Amino acid sequence: MPVISFANPKGGAGKTTTALLLALELAERGAQVCVIDADPERWISQWGGLPGKPEGITILGDITEDSIVERIDEAAQDAQFVIVDLEGTASLMVANAIGMSDLVVIPLQGSSMDAKGGAKTIRLIRNQERMARRSIPHAVALTRTSAAVTSRAMKNVQAQLSQAGIEVFATPIVERAAFRDLFDYGGTLGALDPALVSNVAKAQANARAFAGEVLARLKAVRMAEVG
Repeated sequence: MPVISFANPKGGAGKTTTALLLALELAERGAQVCVIDADPERWISQWGGLPGKPEGITILGDITEDSIVERIDEAAQDAQFVIVDLEGTASLMVANAIGMSDLVVIPLQGSSMDAKGGAKTIRLIRNQERMARRSIPHAVALTRTSAAVTSRAMKNVQAQLSQAGIEVFATPIVERAAFRDLFDYGGTLGALDPALVSNVAKAQANARAFAGEVLARLKAVRMAEVG
């Protein structure tokens, strides 16, 4: 089953939020999802300990550099989707997970620091491609963007990515209170009270559109392999 890794050596890039949103949306569509929480902060494991975790999501924690390959391989035997939330360093663990991935998502905020972290991730991907002698599909997901205004820094990052020929998801992850509240209260976006949390419906639409793009990319990869 597809393995989707979320990687960026720069912390605070929105990696964990984006990974959880994808897991929730896939589970909402009826899929069995295994999340491998390889981030030392264990944010997704903590979310899973709160009320309201969907039955379709399984979380594996306590991942080490030595165990990650085996854990991904085992999870892929049972789950329809495996989502790997990686640590924010350019480590052997990250490299091994990338080497096993069907798609690598590189979350970036609109800053030069995030762009440098993304560049480091892409170098890791290129190295793993050489070792595995296969291409590893990957794309940047712009995160914590403004719903109303695109900042100068974000425009600069977008221009850099375009010039480098790096694919970018058309759907950015917008900065929403609903996304932050998931980690405070647990559960799903649909379980949040619109009377207490603003723009829940827009947050749901954002997550749905992003997940649709991920599924479309995975389908394109499969078709290319068959062709």
